[in-house]
Amino acid sequence: MNDIVSPDEESIAPEHPQQLAARPIRILLYSDDVNTREKVRMAVGPRSSGRPIEWVETATHEGTVMQADTESFDLMVLDGEAAKSGGMGLARQFKHELFSCPPIVVLVGRMGDAWLATWSEAEAAVAHPLDPFEVKAAVDAFFTPASAQA
Repeated sequence: MNDIVSPDEESIAPEHPQQLAARPIRILLYSDDVNTREKVRMAVGPRSSGRPIEWVETATHEGTVMQADTESFDLMVLDGEAAKSGGMGLARQFKHELFSCPPIVVLVGRMGDAWLATWSEAEAAVAHPLDPFEVKAAVDAFFTPASAQA
């Protein structure tokens, strides 16, 4: 859906550790429902742990696979309720096919479906209807320094 050309990884490598904090977090967001994608973006906001977020949105299985194969992401948020090709199947596929698969958050139909996220090998699950605080907490958990979580 979105064709984003990212700069070469080496050209943005930080010379100082402080530059790492300024590097945008790249999140792949897959859902066939534009409203679901908007809810996730609005819940998470423009930053996580002080770093700006760069969203790459996809609405189809093919577009999501293409982005995952050709781009580098810090996190994937995949809608398990997407029609035709759900996020849980994609999560499992990515965990088995991508050499360096980022953490994955799966959006499940209800909390009772969270066990399916375990099958998909996703690191976290958030249930529909999406609670903005839960969505933000799930995403932020991957970018909050360990010292701040204690």
